[in-house]
Order: sequence, then C-alpha cells, then structure tokens
Amino acid sequence: MLTHVEEAYILENAYIPEHIVSLMTILSKGEPFLAGEYIYFIKDNLAIIIGYPLKGAFSLNHFERFVKSLMKSISCEYFRMAAPQLPDVYLKGSIDRSSDEYFILPLETLSVKGSLRREVEKALEILTVERVHTTDESHSMLIDEMLERVKPGERIEKLYLGMPDYVEKSDTAVILNAKDSEGRLVAFYILELAAKRFITYLLGCYSRKHYISHASDVLFYEMIKIAREQMKDYINLGLGVNSGITRFKKKWGGIPYLRYESCEYRRRLSRILTFMDSIGSKL
Repeated sequence: MLTHVEEAYILENAYIPEHIVSLMTILSKGEPFLAGEYIYFIKDNLAIIIGYPLKGAFSLNHFERFVKSLMKSISCEYFRMAAPQLPDVYLKGSIDRSSDEYFILPLETLSVKGSLRREVEKALEILTVERVHTTDESHSMLIDEMLERVKPGERIEKLYLGMPDYVEKSDTAVILNAKDSEGRLVAFYILELAAKRFITYLLGCYSRKHYISHASDVLFYEMIKIAREQMKDYINLGLGVNSGITRFKKKWGGIPYLRYESCEYRRRLSRILTFMDSIGSKL
C-alpha cells in the first residue's frame, strides 16, 4: 500500500494517466504499490504493471528485469503490463496485446485557430456548457447510445460503463456537459485534474439522436480553459484509438507523445507452452 508521501511523489512526477493512483485504483479496484520508479496494482490474481518510470529514461532491459523480479515476489497468475516497449518474452506468451501512442496538447505555445474559434462561438449560440462533479441518468443514456452505435472492444466498454462509479468516488474528476436549448445533454467530457503537470482527457461522448454540430469542439475549448486555469503544462489526450479520434486530436494541435504497448501474460499458461515447445523440439 502507498504512503501519502509516495502518492504525492507519484503525482509530482506523473506524465501519463496510468500514473494517477486514485484513477487507477478506482478503475482497477486493485491495491497500488510503488517499487523504485514503477507503479503496479494488484487485484486478486492479476497484477497491472505500469512500465513508464516516474523518473529517468525508459530502458527495455531494466523493465524486463523489474518484471522478472516482481514475478518472483508475488503469486499472481495474470500480468497486464503497459510500456513504451514490451519484452519479447511476454509478447510471445501473451493472451492479449495492443499498440498505440499517447497524444498531448502542449499549452505554452498553443494558439487556437480562428476557424475553430468561430465554430465554437457559433455552437455556443445554441449550447450551454456546465462543469459538474456528478453523473445522472442522461449521462448513462448517452453512454448506452454510444456503445450501441460504436460497439467498441470489451476494455473500452468497461471503461465507459465504469465512469459513473469512478466520478462518484473521485475528488479530482470534472465533467463538462454540453446542453441544447431544451436542456438536453448532447455531449460530455470527463477530465481528471490530479496530476501536477497536466490534466487528463479520460473520455468523451456525444448524441446522434440529439446531434448538435461542433458540440465536441465546444467541450474541447472548455477543457483548454480549465487546463490554463489550473496552471497545467499540457493536456494528456490519451491514446489515438482510431483514425477518426486521432484526426480530431490533431485538428486541435495534439501531437504524438509516447509509444504504448500492452499485453496480458498468463504465467501458468506460458510455462505450459514453454514446456510443450521443449518437448516438441526433441521429437
């Protein structure tokens, strides 16, 4: 378990959303630990390893040694890990893997394009923006509509469905609502403000049933205002996810920041596969 001093150290040096202990603890329902410059979480038989060191450059060899050492000290069977690069030994034996890249929006040199500003101003003629700290039925309805429309993968679906519980328990989450002239929620963003140097865009959602053009741009502009009010250096926009989301982030000035690789490794299964491979090589 982390001490208050350790958690303060983490937030001081955090640079990706997974470094935010409160966020990860609520979403994973795991217990957080700090070992050297690495954070990990344990939930039942699963260890979640964040392979982005809080200080210093990432080293694949160093990270591989850390994971091997951790595996010797804990009894978990499943290891879910994310890092700029993952060791081949875990990728070969993984049961799930993905790759992407983080995007950030630096604020010091940011100048919003005139065309974007005009689109936002026009949309604000029919939209009202709210900053709130709780969700209600309208948020759940938008999430259900979006999941039915997009049909994302299981992990993304769990993230969206877990947001109401996360917001209720978090002291540092903010929801941006965009409502039309009839008071209907047409779009919302969820942000996390805990890290010292950045705010995190966690997710966004908009309605097709009550669609208002540029509602997402209005919320993005409001997010920039909050980040500047909070004296942050940048906004972490999360992963690229797909080409459409990546285009939207780049439209506002988002730039690639760090590579992201993840996999889930089952220790017992991998040992069996290794044993079978060794037997097969002798036949």
